[in-house]
Amino acid sequence: MTDFIPENILKVRDDREPVCFERINDQGTGKSVEFELYGGAFRPNWLQNDADFNMRTLHERIEPWLTALFQSEHLSLLAGSGLSTAVSLIATSKTGAGMGTVEFPKYDTEINAAASSSAKAAGRDDVNIEDQIRVANELIRGLEILGKKEDASTLQNELERDLMHFANSVLAGETAIAEADQNKREGAFNALVTFLMSFASRTGTRDRVNIFTTNYDRVIEIGAELAGMHLLDRFVGSISPIFRSSRLNLDMHYNPPGMRGEPRYLEGVARYTKLHGSVDWVQTADGIRRIGVPFGAKSVEPFFDVAGFSESTAYKLMVYPNAAKDMETAGYPYVDLFRDFAAAICRPNSTLVTYGYSFGDDHINRVIKDMLTIPSTHLVIISYDDKMGRIMRTFNEWGRSAQTSLMIGPALADFSTLSAYYLPKPAIDKTTFRMSELLRQRMGTNDSSNQSEKSEKKAGTEGK
Repeated sequence: MTDFIPENILKVRDDREPVCFERINDQGTGKSVEFELYGGAFRPNWLQNDADFNMRTLHERIEPWLTALFQSEHLSLLAGSGLSTAVSLIATSKTGAGMGTVEFPKYDTEINAAASSSAKAAGRDDVNIEDQIRVANELIRGLEILGKKEDASTLQNELERDLMHFANSVLAGETAIAEADQNKREGAFNALVTFLMSFASRTGTRDRVNIFTTNYDRVIEIGAELAGMHLLDRFVGSISPIFRSSRLNLDMHYNPPGMRGEPRYLEGVARYTKLHGSVDWVQTADGIRRIGVPFGAKSVEPFFDVAGFSESTAYKLMVYPNAAKDMETAGYPYVDLFRDFAAAICRPNSTLVTYGYSFGDDHINRVIKDMLTIPSTHLVIISYDDKMGRIMRTFNEWGRSAQTSLMIGPALADFSTLSAYYLPKPAIDKTTFRMSELLRQRMGTNDSSNQSEKSEKKAGTEGK
C-alpha cells in the first residue's frame, strides 16, 4: 500500500485484495450508480458491471458474510473511541470528549518527552493523556524511591487535578448526548440499540457474545439498558458493586413453563469488559468499586463525598493506566481484564469484530495478532476512516489476509448505515429462515447467481 488512503476499503469473503472505491457525487445520469472503483484499483469478480455499483450491491455482498461470521462458535466485539464519537455525532453533531493532553506545572517537559517516545513506539504520532498518566505515575514512584517525597506529593496533586478534569470532560460528553434534541437523541440511541442487538442476538447453542471496550464513558451501558440487555462483568453487588478477580463463569438461565431440570440460556445477555477502566470506577480501602454516577452527571467529585469513599479522590480513579497502589501488582485490575480479553478471543472458531478501534494500543494488538495464529479465527475491522494509515499498515504487516475482513470508510462504517444495511438482523428471527426453507421446498430456485450467498447464509444460521 502507498501513503494514499482510499475513501472506502472493502474486503470480505473471497476477495484476494481490498477493493477501493469512492462515492460518485453526480447522480444525474439516471442510473443506479452510487460508487466507482479507484483508477487502477483491484477489480473483484463480483463487480463486473459498474452500472449497478450501489448500496444494494454492497448489502448483498456484506450482510450474508457478517451473518455467517456472527454465528461463529465464539463472537467478540471490541469497541474503540469511534463508537462513542459516532453516537455523539448523531445526537449532538459533535465528536464528544477527546484524548488531548494536559500540562504539569513541574516536570512537564520531562513527562511529555517520555510520553512522546511511548506514543511513537506504539505507532502514534500524537501524545494523549494516557501516555502522560503512565509516565507521571512512573515518575511519582521514582521520586518516592529517591526520597523526594515533596516532589512526589506535588506531582501527585497535579495528576489528581488533571484526572478530575479528564473525568469531567468524559462526563461532559455523556451530558451532551443526554441533553441533545429529543429526535436526534432518539435516533442515536436507536442506532446504538440496533448495533448492540445485532451482536447479542445469538441462540442458546452459541457462546455468549463478549463486548470489550477501551472507552471510559458509559455509552455502551446506556445502550444496553435501553435495549433491555443484561451485561455480565466482574462486579458483584447492587448498591456499591465491587470488582472480583475470582470471577466464576456465571450466566443467566430460565426454566420454560412446565419444564424442570432443563434450564435454557436467557436471550439478550452479553459479557462486558472495560479494558481501560471507567470514569465511575474508584479505588477504596477494600478494593475497586463502581460508584453510582448517573449518565449525564456534571462532575464525578460529589460522588466521592459519601460514607466509605471519604479517602477516595480523582487520583484513585481507575482510568488506564492508573493503578491501585496498595495492590500486589501495579497492573491491577487491568491484568485481569486483559486476561479475559485474551481468553475470549484466542480460541478456535472465534470471530472478533472491531468498531472504531484504530489499532493504536500495542498491548491489545499483540493479543489480536496471537489470535490470528489460530487458523479458524477471523478478524473483522470496521472503521469510519484510517487517516493515519495504521489499520492498513497493520493489515499488511500481519499478513493474515485470508483471516481478515475490512470495512473502512463512510460508505461502509457510518454508524446509521452500518446498523441499517450491513449488520445482521438484530433479532433471533427463526420465522424468516423457516419461510425461506419452505419457499425453497415449494418453488425451488433458478437464481444461480445467489446460490453461494444463500449457502453461506444457511451455514451461518443453522444454529437458529
